[in-house]
Amino acid sequence: MKKNRTMLMPIKNRIHRNVFLYGISRNVKTYLIYFFNILTNYSIEKARFYKLLGYKLDLKNPKTFNEKIIWKKIHDRNPLLPVTADKYEVRSYVKEALGEEKAKEILIPLLYVTNKPETIPFNELPIPFIIKPNHSSGKYIIIKDKKYDKEEIIRTCRKWLKTPYGLEKLEWVYQPIKRKIVIEKLLIDKEGKIPKDYKLHMFHEKCIFTLIIFGRMDSIGRIYFDKNWDILSFEGNVSSQDLKMEKPRNYKVMLKIAQKLSASFDLVRVDLYNLDGKIYFGELTHYPESGIRKYDPKYFDFELGKYWNLKTNCWES
Repeated sequence: MKKNRTMLMPIKNRIHRNVFLYGISRNVKTYLIYFFNILTNYSIEKARFYKLLGYKLDLKNPKTFNEKIIWKKIHDRNPLLPVTADKYEVRSYVKEALGEEKAKEILIPLLYVTNKPETIPFNELPIPFIIKPNHSSGKYIIIKDKKYDKEEIIRTCRKWLKTPYGLEKLEWVYQPIKRKIVIEKLLIDKEGKIPKDYKLHMFHEKCIFTLIIFGRMDSIGRIYFDKNWDILSFEGNVSSQDLKMEKPRNYKVMLKIAQKLSASFDLVRVDLYNLDGKIYFGELTHYPESGIRKYDPKYFDFELGKYWNLKTNCWES
């Protein structure tokens, strides 16, 4: 077995380095998983759910927060979902929801957008900046100085554009997006670090809990607060003894922004940065952690699910 894997490595490396071959292999694999999932009544998704969370996925009568996210992935076809999941087009939605003046205040400066990575004007871009595809999540390249490989960046961007994102996990929202490469100014605090990321989970326009991501450039951490800014006590969360995270002075302003941006959805996560008292918009996320976040004790999963009233075609009412 080990010998066979060794023999396959040159082939895998060749595919990985060749943008065309990489695109074909990823698309074939992704669509095979997707169609098998559909044809077998979501057997892959159910197996993954049970393996990670320890209980069976009930799509007929979803009760937990995670179950309802999976239900949303399969059934919710709100036409605004792809628009707002698009890291480029969402800027227009923010302008429409908040108005041009407010949107200008909170939108991170856009430096360049293209579907042809070879046209990126590297020498003209002010450092630092961040490069990311508009149709996915968690993929990015951070440029903090002039020590970077242009050709490798272009190759990576081409691979991003060639491959779908999230389809094997039934994340429909990313599929209709016209793929582009987006380059924005990189937000940096006084210590040279990426500022805290406040992820406000909005249920029917109300913030039920906030996840804060910090330390992205060194030892990443996360902490959950409920709507009263009390730390949620479950496994995997940081305890109050480990970290004291004060509520931002302009948190009410963040809530108002999140409320307006969430008005068209029953559930959406509004990601905001708070840099030296100035609020910046990050993104809108419709499938938080793809519905596989393990809460221990498990009752948190059920409690959160109670805040979300599922309704078919809820956007039409």
